[in-house]
Amino acid sequence: MIPDFAKPEFSAAQSWNDIPGYETSMGETKATQVSWKEFFIAPEFHLVIEQALENNYDLKAAALNISEARALYRIERADLLPSLNANGSATLSESSDRSSVTGLARTSELYEANVGVAAYELDLFGRIQSNNESAINAYLATQEARAVIQNALIADTANTYLQLLADQKLLRLTQKTLDAQLRTYDILSQSLEKGVGTSQDLARAETAVETARVNFHQYSRAVAQDKNALFLLMGIPHNEDLLPQTTLDEIIVRDNLDPGLPSEVLLARPDIRQAEYELLSRNADIGAARAAFFPSISLTGTYGFASQNLGELFTSSAAGAWTFLPQITLPIFQAGRNEANLDLAEIRKEKAIVNYEQAIQVAFREVSDELAARKTLEEQLESQRRLVAAAQKVYDVSQARYKSGIDSFLSVLDAQRELYTFQQQEILIERQNLSNLVNLYKVLGGGSQ
Repeated sequence: MIPDFAKPEFSAAQSWNDIPGYETSMGETKATQVSWKEFFIAPEFHLVIEQALENNYDLKAAALNISEARALYRIERADLLPSLNANGSATLSESSDRSSVTGLARTSELYEANVGVAAYELDLFGRIQSNNESAINAYLATQEARAVIQNALIADTANTYLQLLADQKLLRLTQKTLDAQLRTYDILSQSLEKGVGTSQDLARAETAVETARVNFHQYSRAVAQDKNALFLLMGIPHNEDLLPQTTLDEIIVRDNLDPGLPSEVLLARPDIRQAEYELLSRNADIGAARAAFFPSISLTGTYGFASQNLGELFTSSAAGAWTFLPQITLPIFQAGRNEANLDLAEIRKEKAIVNYEQAIQVAFREVSDELAARKTLEEQLESQRRLVAAAQKVYDVSQARYKSGIDSFLSVLDAQRELYTFQQQEILIERQNLSNLVNLYKVLGGGSQ
């Protein structure tokens, strides 16, 4: 009764989207062939990710969902075989002189022991088998759902850790800039007292100092929040001694992943496999709904012994007894219930097809976006570093010209503000570049093994 399953056609392009002017660099290995410990080369990553995989509550809930689905599958599977029960009973009765037919009071005893099969359904039209197939595919879908959560958890933990390191680097940069601007402010203040400087220069220096202070408070708050988010993902109490000591510049991850072909990569992703198993489960539900239109045959039978004396129940003097009760049920009028159940099963299958195709489209976009970023972020980071070096030269020259009395302090302040801005942007792009590698590993299916 289960319809023949035909996987929906692959609803994505045959190749990843390219960016004009950028070459597609093919790596050496596929993400699904690289464990997360091999991908995250820096040992500091191993500590935080291992804690997350061991303690994260979302992952624990997903594991319990697998156990629940496995138990449901075992329940459905048990219906394929008859259940055998042992039963025992005792009937004791007493009649008075008035109630007895013979007019004499009488006490009677009857003891029975038997083994029986209770209402075993012959699965002639595959209803039980359809339910069993639906349950096994639902179980497999929950396994893939756990892999989806694990895949996302690894990437989220790594990205949160990178964000923490980036904000810590920004905080150190801001502290360094604030210290330099405070020194400049003190020099200008002393110059003003000696009648050399101007009030305008001192006011501009004070503006730069307060701007750096604002940024210092901002990044201090960001670092604290990053730690809170990381400890939540790791599923452990807040204890900063458990965090590895490293910097953003020391972090290394693999950058030689092969994006492969969409038809290979996407169908290996756990979310796509989950959608396919859910589609298979809905397809099997149609078989069960179809079988409800046909007769069902159930068998009930017992075999055992009966005796008026409990001590003789299992001896040769006990009377043998058996029953056999086959029953056939033919649906004649159900007020449209069976038709509605079949319509519901078919609609749910159509929804599963839509979800499957949508999952492929979303996955294609995610991979294309990360590949597009991969092609541009590295070059952007190199350009930004050259920009920072050039801004550093401008700042150094401006300071020299100011000390020589050639330029005003305004040129120094502008150069300092520009350098600080470019240095902040460099750190942000550095973090984006590393996060892109992490996200690319995730969307290519890595970390779900």
